[in-house]
Amino acid sequence: MIEIRVRKILEARGGDFTLDVDLELQEGEFITLYGPSGSGKTSLLRSLAGLLTPDKGRISKGGKVWFDSKERVHMPPQKRNVGYVFQENALFPNMTVRGNLQFAQKKGAPPGLIEELIVDMDLHDLQDRYPDTLSGGQKQRASLARALAQQPDILLLDEPLAALDGVMRLKLQEYILSSHRKFKLTTLMVSHDLAEIIKLSDTTILLDKGRISKMGTPQQVFMGNKLSGKFQFTGTLLELEVQSVITVASVLIGNQIVKVAAHPTEVEGLSPGDKVVVASKAFNPVIYKIEEK
Repeated sequence: MIEIRVRKILEARGGDFTLDVDLELQEGEFITLYGPSGSGKTSLLRSLAGLLTPDKGRISKGGKVWFDSKERVHMPPQKRNVGYVFQENALFPNMTVRGNLQFAQKKGAPPGLIEELIVDMDLHDLQDRYPDTLSGGQKQRASLARALAQQPDILLLDEPLAALDGVMRLKLQEYILSSHRKFKLTTLMVSHDLAEIIKLSDTTILLDKGRISKMGTPQQVFMGNKLSGKFQFTGTLLELEVQSVITVASVLIGNQIVKVAAHPTEVEGLSPGDKVVVASKAFNPVIYKIEEK
């Protein structure tokens, strides 16, 4: 169990507000943080990592206290065994990709861990290159590998895919999800991409002005838990074509366009550009709009 009970006054363009969070998270889950810019998502990650000191509260993992304002406990970041990947990569520019991974590796790490990460992240052809010669996607793959080289218990991801194009973003999502499962991590990720959140997360936390306004599975948070089908795909609605009895919805899912036949009542309120879920219900495909809060 990870306990996060923190209060911290934060400065923002629209005026100061208080990050006031009371959470108990199950270890091993993939958790996403969603909400408007400036709602405290990054500050929550930084508090967990030990990079930001709450004004009041307590943070513990598995019964071990990391922070307690009453007891004046503040474990330094390097002792919390947390890996952190930022939106802007933080690779050392004077080290090769392999050098960055080796620098992050702990003493006594399993033999072959660096080689394993290089293979897992498809970094073999990049391992001897320096960060300034890499593309954005390559840098983020290397940043993820470096965070994993620390063998963290908790992986924190602060919008690491925000600046990437669609194809590269999908690839990095697979790297992140496979790493989460392989290394049995607890992962907290900040994201504004609803399709990404639905694809990756077990639990989604909606933050607004420093407070949790909603928490649950992505379906509960964004769709009122309306779906219970055998398959679910998220995408972007491209077009609605009205025919005699039905309406055909064209949905971009990844790099493919899927056409869904729907009753006119099912597509009421939908417009091109909406984020939607295509799912099954009673063996028939249905389409739902993802409600952004």
